[in-house]
Amino acid sequence: MAIQNPKILVCCMNGAGSSLMLKMTVQKVLDKLGIQAEKVYHCALAEGEAAAEDYDVVLCAENFIPSFKKAEEKGVQVIGLQNVMSVQEIEQKLKEHEIA
Repeated sequence: MAIQNPKILVCCMNGAGSSLMLKMTVQKVLDKLGIQAEKVYHCALAEGEAAAEDYDVVLCAENFIPSFKKAEEKGVQVIGLQNVMSVQEIEQKLKEHEIA
């Protein structure tokens, strides 16, 4: 069962370049799949760790997954990516986690 109107958080180390690009790529995938997200927000890892529990889904580079252990324990789906710019990988992972 797909999450309706998911709140999605995307994080990178500093919250500037790569998280903004990841946000735009995620939005492109959501548009392609016809998914209306309630919110897609990008930020730095430190802010993301504090805010993650307020989201349905967190997308980040695979090496940051351990930073979101508390959120994951509370039901947040944490999705690690090998290539944060890959439309195909993001689409595949969203489908695997039943976001799409």
